[in-house]
Amino acid sequence: MSARATRTHAEDLGTRPLGRLLWWSCTHTTMSVGVYGIYALTNAWFVARMVGETALAAVSLATPLLLIVGAVSTTLGVGAASLVSRALGAGRPDDAARATGNAMALFWTVAAATTVLGLTFLDPLLRMLGATDATMVYARPCATVILAGAIVSTGFSAIVRAEGRLGYSTLIWVSAVVVQIGLDPLLILGFDLGVAGAAWGTVGGQAVSAALALWFFLGRRDRPYRIGLADLRPHAPTLRTMLAIGAPSFLAGVGTTVVVAVVNASLAVAGTAALAAFAVCARVTTFVSMPHLGITQGTQPVVSYSVGAGMPARAGLAARLALRASVGYGALASLAVVLGAEAIVTLLLGADAADPATVLALRIVALGFAFAGIAPLASGLFQAVGSPRPSYWLSVGTVLLIRLPLVAGLGAMGPAGIWIALPLGEALSALAAVVVLRRACIGQAVPAAA
Repeated sequence: MSARATRTHAEDLGTRPLGRLLWWSCTHTTMSVGVYGIYALTNAWFVARMVGETALAAVSLATPLLLIVGAVSTTLGVGAASLVSRALGAGRPDDAARATGNAMALFWTVAAATTVLGLTFLDPLLRMLGATDATMVYARPCATVILAGAIVSTGFSAIVRAEGRLGYSTLIWVSAVVVQIGLDPLLILGFDLGVAGAAWGTVGGQAVSAALALWFFLGRRDRPYRIGLADLRPHAPTLRTMLAIGAPSFLAGVGTTVVVAVVNASLAVAGTAALAAFAVCARVTTFVSMPHLGITQGTQPVVSYSVGAGMPARAGLAARLALRASVGYGALASLAVVLGAEAIVTLLLGADAADPATVLALRIVALGFAFAGIAPLASGLFQAVGSPRPSYWLSVGTVLLIRLPLVAGLGAMGPAGIWIALPLGEALSALAAVVVLRRACIGQAVPAAA
């Protein structure tokens, strides 16, 4: 494929009919993140059925460590993607190359530091996350492997999408998940590695994803820009802008990690059954949230490129269409999980372990799915146009002022309070996002850049 053909992938973001473009873009991104949601469910199934319920609870305790690395990856990916799409829209490929190179270099540095610090203080971290003597024996080997593989924990797919290369971005996700699903049973049972085998399966899939990304950015020539050694050197203005735009995603990831940690610590008092119930709810939530994430990720490059190319009305229309799609999908997902909760729990845990309390917990948590996509989408739209300030309010404010107080306050009622706090937090966060969007967008086609 010629360089000219590659440039057309980016130009499509500003020229294709908007409805078809968003359908194409969001379908690819939803497929990409959706297959990871499938892996989250199959991973839970493999661990619960092949190792046991206590092991599944332990994996849930180790999950926040992976979320921290994921938050760093998302921060740099979102920030760099916004810069890349707007630079290509404005005809500045050198700026796009520098943003991508700086994002890669900084991620690898942070990932290496996370591995060293995480392994050094592993037991205190797991205890802080709610690990008990019963779960520590499973949580420690799982967390060790996850932290050791942090260096390959991203495929920089957001930056690939920023160039309009959604097919390759999907390949990065799908290849990783196929490898992970194939490795899990082989390593857990075939090599008798138990819960560590599930973690190695995750790292193996991530390594494939990272290798595909490196070949795309450093090996392919049919792209609108090339990354040289000079682009890997830190460039202070680029890093400042990238981090400012991406920081809300990092804070949202940290906020999610903190909420999960507080929930785990609260439920640990109630016993392993409550932790296992939350592990089921968390896996289903991850799966259901994938289309929400896909809608946000599919809309961002369209909005960013349109703003860079001087087409704010097109960007504004794309944002409105995405909001409608997110609300519609969320309502359908909520209804489906509420009606199918018993079948879902039985599928994951087996008929003998399908506690009615877990089914009820899943039904209550599922009520929040109808609202779950609004706040992340609103935050993503502000990031796409290079306006991070409202995103800070949404990512930090909803955690500190809404979700954590609800979990801490209602958690005093026991597991039932936790189940109520989670969907209520989603609903109130969505309301806050709508208020921020309306105030920021008065008289504007899209939120004004700060």
